[in-house]
Amino acid sequence: MPSLHYGQTTINWQFQPDASLKRHYVTVERGQPVLLRGPAVSEAEQESLVRKRARWIREKLALVNQPQAVEYIVTGSRLRYCGRSYFTEVRHTPGLAKHQLKFTASRFIVEDPDGLSLHPDQLKPLLDDFYRARAQEKLLPRVRYWERLTGMRASSSRIRNFQSRWASCSSDNVLEFHPRVMELPANIQDYVIVHELCHTIEKSHSKVFWNLVAQHMPNWQQSHIFLQTSIFGNDV
Repeated sequence: MPSLHYGQTTINWQFQPDASLKRHYVTVERGQPVLLRGPAVSEAEQESLVRKRARWIREKLALVNQPQAVEYIVTGSRLRYCGRSYFTEVRHTPGLAKHQLKFTASRFIVEDPDGLSLHPDQLKPLLDDFYRARAQEKLLPRVRYWERLTGMRASSSRIRNFQSRWASCSSDNVLEFHPRVMELPANIQDYVIVHELCHTIEKSHSKVFWNLVAQHMPNWQQSHIFLQTSIFGNDV
């Protein structure tokens, strides 16, 4: 794996060629090498691109790799859904074969066969399944709504886990959305959908692309800025 030194920081990166992109994008994620995506270039050119962003990368690496205290899920914890933070109740339910997660109109309920607290790793698959089911139920119909409204068409749309991005549009116009899009507020979900639909017309983030986004969503910049503070940044 290629690497470079910037001061006291060693930056390892992985290159992912993507001919649909006109420029290069850098993604920093906890415990992972820096991901560089864009048109195919030599390793020397990759190093130059990474070095240009080295200061920003070093700051992001320091931020995402900070030691994290484990916060167990207990009654009173908060879980996110559609832009809101919901009260979570943990119920000790002896006899269950495994943990279960339910959602009412106002709260999450976790059925725990072992006690009254869960490690985040125990909650993650439950929450992933919840987001995936809600995305199938609510997000994919929303894609069809925006197709009717804009006249743009995807060949199909589906839910898929990504390593470090919210959504994608393939070369044959298949739209894929990370289940965790369901964490986002409804208007941000709509922006992600419209963004990917516009890629069915223009694959790169060119001026033509952003003009197309603005045509269908005039206030898109606000949503774009919102995503900059999210777990995947603006990777749509």
